[in-house]
Amino acid sequence: MGQDRVVDDPLAILDDYDFVLPESSIAQAPMPEREAARLLVLDRSSGEILTSDEDHRIRDLPNWLRAGDLLVVNATRVLPARLVGQKASGGAAEALLLGPAAATDPGSDAAADYRALVKCTGRIREGLSLSFGAGLEVSATVLSIHDRGEVVLRFAAGVDPYAHGEAPLPPYIRRSGEAAAADDLTRYQTIYAREPGAIAAPTAGLHFTTALFDRLREQGIGIAEVVLHVGAGTFRPLDAAAIETGRLHREHFELPAETVDAIEKTRTSGGRVVAVGTTTARVLESQVDRDGQLRAGSGTTDLFIRPGGTPFQVVDALLTNFHLPRSSLLLLVAAFVGRQPLLNAYERAIRQGFRFYSYGDAMLIIPQADSRGPR
Repeated sequence: MGQDRVVDDPLAILDDYDFVLPESSIAQAPMPEREAARLLVLDRSSGEILTSDEDHRIRDLPNWLRAGDLLVVNATRVLPARLVGQKASGGAAEALLLGPAAATDPGSDAAADYRALVKCTGRIREGLSLSFGAGLEVSATVLSIHDRGEVVLRFAAGVDPYAHGEAPLPPYIRRSGEAAAADDLTRYQTIYAREPGAIAAPTAGLHFTTALFDRLREQGIGIAEVVLHVGAGTFRPLDAAAIETGRLHREHFELPAETVDAIEKTRTSGGRVVAVGTTTARVLESQVDRDGQLRAGSGTTDLFIRPGGTPFQVVDALLTNFHLPRSSLLLLVAAFVGRQPLLNAYERAIRQGFRFYSYGDAMLIIPQADSRGPR
C-alpha cells in the first residue's frame, strides 16, 4: 500500500490566505457609536460585492435582512483578565488570566491558582514574585511553567484577581491611561453579554445596540443566543499541528434548546439563520450530528472550519469583522464564501479605508438570490 505524500511544511497552505495590511487600517479605538461602523455586503452565492462606494453602516443591517430571519449571537462575557504590574525587582510585568488552574499538590488552594500568560522584563522562572493592580496591592508567584508559554500563578487565598484587571485587548490595540482602560471595559463587551468566561470579545457583536435590536424585532427578525468562551487560542497563530489534525484549541460552549427550536422554526418558515461572528458559527456547526440534526448541549469544541472541510449545515448568512491574515478566523470565512471572493472583498475594504480587526468595521455575507437588498 502506498503512503500519503508527506508535506514538508503544513503551514504553506496559509500563504494562500495572506495579504498586506497597512498599519493604518488597524482600528485602535471603537467608533463613537456602535452602529456607526461601516458595512460591506458580499453575496455568498456569486462572490459579488453588493455595496457600492456609497457609505453603508451597521445601522443599515435591517435593510439587508427580512422578516423570518434569525440572528444568533454569542452571549459570552469578557472577563477583565489583563493584570498590569511589575516584578519584585521593579521590572514591568503583565499577565493574561486564562482561568482557574487545578490543584497542583494536595495542600494547594485551587481557588488561588490561575493559568496565565505572563510577559515581563527578563526571564520567567518558578518562584518569580509579581505585583499587580493600580497600587500593586495584589501579589502572585509563578508556581509552575507549562507548554506554549502558560504558567500557573498563585494568589493569596480569597483574592479575586479579576477585581484588579483590565479589558484584555488584543496586542495590536495599544492603550495608556486609566480613562481609556475604563472605556474599553464597556466597549470591548457586547450589550447582551451575560455569561462570564471569555478573554476576547466576539467582535462582530460589538456593533449592536438596544435600538438596533428593537428595529430588527419590529421588522420580524428573531434573535437567539449561544455561548462560546473565546480562549487564548484566538491570540495565537495557527501551528502545524492544527493544520495537520484539522482541530483547534478547545473552547467551552453552550447551545440552548430554545435556540435550536428557534432555528428549526426559522428553517420551517423559510427564514435564514444569520450567525453573528465566527464564534457563533463554530458553536452551531459543532452541534450537527451524523444525521444532520442540530442538537442542544454544552461542552467544549475544537472544530476547525476551513476550506475543503465539511460544508456549513446550519449557517445561511454571516456577519463578521475583518480578520488577521493567515488566521483560523479568516479560513472559516473563506470556507463560507470562497477564498478568492473573500480576498477580493478584503482588497476592496483596504482600498476604501475600512477599519480592521476587533474595533473595526464589519462584513455581511448573505445569499443575494433571496435577499431584497437595501431599501
